[in-house]
Amino acid sequence: MQITREMTIQEVVQQFPETIQVFSRYGVGCVGCSAAQYDNVGQGAAIHGLDTDQLLHELNACIATRA
Repeated sequence: MQITREMTIQEVVQQFPETIQVFSRYGVGCVGCSAAQYDNVGQGAAIHGLDTDQLLHELNACIATRA
């Protein structure tokens, strides 16, 4: 499975808790707020002024090491 920009932040964190470190590194504190259940990765990146493709690359690299 791959993380996409359409997935909610909450969905990503629930399925892949190891991604919390990536979100934190980028200053995306939405992980623990109510917006995480509504905002998708693309929206979260835009709100925080981040490059969505770069964030997705790092999130997917993080889960690629999963056994």
